[in-house]
Amino acid sequence: MNKATILATALSICCSSVNAQENASFIGKSNITLQSDLMTPEALWAMGRIGTAQASPDGKHIIYQVGYYSVKQNKGHQVIYIMDSDGKNNKMLTTSAKSETDAVWIKDGQKIAFLCDGQIWEMNSDGSGRKQLTNDKTGIDGFKFSPDEKYVILIKQIPYHGIIKEKPEDLPLTTGRVITDMNYRHWDEYVESIPHPYLAEVTSNGIGEGTDIMKGEPYECPVKPFGGAEQLAWSTDSKTIAYTSRKKTGINYAISTDTDIYLYNIESKQTVNICKPANYKEPEINMTKSMKNQAVNSEENLKNNPGYDVNPKFSPNGQYVAWLSMARNGYESDRNRLCVYNLKTGEKTYTTESFDSNVDDFCWSADSKTLYFLGIWHGCENIYQTNLKGNVMQLTDGWNDYGSVQMLNDGKKLLAERHSMSQASELYIVTPGKKEKTAKVEQITFENKHLYDQMTFGKIQQRWTKTTDGKDMMYWIILPAHFDETKKYPTLLFCEGGPQSPVSQFWSYRWNMQIMAANGYVVIAPNRRGLPGFGSEWNEEISGDWTGQCMNDYLSAIDDACKNLPFVDKDRLGAVGASFGGFSVYYLAGHHNKRFKCFIAHDGAFNLESMYTDTEEAWFSNWEYDDAFWNKDMTENAKRTYANSPHKFVDKWDTPILCIHGEKDYRINANQGMGAFNAARMRGIPAELLLFPDENHWVLKPQNGVLWQRTFFNWLDRWLK
Repeated sequence: MNKATILATALSICCSSVNAQENASFIGKSNITLQSDLMTPEALWAMGRIGTAQASPDGKHIIYQVGYYSVKQNKGHQVIYIMDSDGKNNKMLTTSAKSETDAVWIKDGQKIAFLCDGQIWEMNSDGSGRKQLTNDKTGIDGFKFSPDEKYVILIKQIPYHGIIKEKPEDLPLTTGRVITDMNYRHWDEYVESIPHPYLAEVTSNGIGEGTDIMKGEPYECPVKPFGGAEQLAWSTDSKTIAYTSRKKTGINYAISTDTDIYLYNIESKQTVNICKPANYKEPEINMTKSMKNQAVNSEENLKNNPGYDVNPKFSPNGQYVAWLSMARNGYESDRNRLCVYNLKTGEKTYTTESFDSNVDDFCWSADSKTLYFLGIWHGCENIYQTNLKGNVMQLTDGWNDYGSVQMLNDGKKLLAERHSMSQASELYIVTPGKKEKTAKVEQITFENKHLYDQMTFGKIQQRWTKTTDGKDMMYWIILPAHFDETKKYPTLLFCEGGPQSPVSQFWSYRWNMQIMAANGYVVIAPNRRGLPGFGSEWNEEISGDWTGQCMNDYLSAIDDACKNLPFVDKDRLGAVGASFGGFSVYYLAGHHNKRFKCFIAHDGAFNLESMYTDTEEAWFSNWEYDDAFWNKDMTENAKRTYANSPHKFVDKWDTPILCIHGEKDYRINANQGMGAFNAARMRGIPAELLLFPDENHWVLKPQNGVLWQRTFFNWLDRWLK
């Protein structure tokens, strides 16, 4: 295999302005020349990563965020750009050594507000006139100005010791933590602080520290680990704040996904939960069992929104607030719907019921009669629209994934982010058509064109096959770069995580299909049982059946490829995956009937009994396994789940395996990966363990990312080439 590398100078990503060149810490856009047309880990990390974007009030300009990374410096840097809404006159506005993020238009588009070093700043639209607006002692994680710009919401971390006790004053250097309940750590951190929204006045002298609108409440807003300013919204008259919170702590938090939308009136300082009635009392919950059939998810109680409700947005006419809503408590992968709440009548309407898949983002039309939303169907995420009566129409089409959508402020066009397996995120202008799939789509950023122009990518194909139970399943085929149809290639079965995450047209900086293609591999990526985009029945068949039909689906896909794709070498197959995909690899290692020559599992569950009590979000194990492993009355699904845990089939392992894990992964603890590796070695099976003490469920640091890719392909090459 051609192990092409990038010139040594590429490792230190070049600066892109005179000011930047004067500061050695600045990391900007790279202008590198590749030694080969094949993607490498270094080339992947040289790409700019487009983030948030916002159109100016007049719709003529767009500001957006881009992240750049330096492998040599082992860090990243966020900058802000501005351009005309047609993509012309693109200019970087920020060139300081510190990252500048979360840019929004203020003062009728005359100024831009942004975050830098935990404070809010403003600048002119040409980047001049920088002025610090806050001097907050705590530091600010996010912000949102009111429409009249008299107020601003500040998101700040407050100390929280409801579960982890404070250190004794006379033992300031102790590293011990006294823990009194569950949810003492979450994702990758110990929970000793929580975010709260503060309401601050905007004056000519700047912005003060504000008042905590949830003062005295031991609850998060936004909700960790991923929530941000999108979980709060201002009413059009600037008098009301809608916010998202799960008002539970400890074990009650750990077993529940019940997150609600609250309205806070800034004049009366009163808060109302608009998901539930004022006298709502949650039904009693058995904390060691799935909530599927418990009273909290009864047909009657579903009227009270016991599921995951997030990301409120007020309609422009001020009559409604809409949000993303999951129906059931305890099910983090329930179908996401659009809920529209009438502020005058209190009526809730679900406007995407005819779309049997997830809604992932949305925005209101200028006339408040239409909502545009992103939805996944058959492995592609496109833009749809619905009216208040629930009449849904698909606007865009194609093999791609849209990641965000908002009105362009001219009331006619949409600003959207889009990516695919062959292109990282770029910004687009979408003009909805009057008929199905007739939207006009125009690309307006070309952040990584200078790199794409130097690379040869593998082509993407789509194929359908029959499953063992006679159903139709779609899988993606990613062909090697410089594909020769007369040759046979080593082939990888890609096992998706989630377990309910779609195998869509995603672009990843780790699980990247094009870098696999560049290394000479065919990739088979099945949309197996349990994935959204093929109807709710298909999506829900995996819960309580992790080792049944979904595993048969994996094998159906790879067997079909071996039989019908002449370029697939059935004697050189590998299986790879992360999270549930890592679990899948550990399970297949004991059940593959010698199909595969090697395996790679990243952050996978290995011992499900251990996983049940190890994971910090207990709702996940409860829903997916049905029961705690000690329950004597456990369901048949639970018995089957624990009986088929991968660790119970190590005696059948006979194939080399690479285990990867992050020690700050509190979702699936590192003991799972270490246990799998140790078991393989004790069985005498060739194995390696790549352990990251400083990474969570993902791999975020540049040099760790490069090591991940090198280790990944070195292992595959060793056994498949």
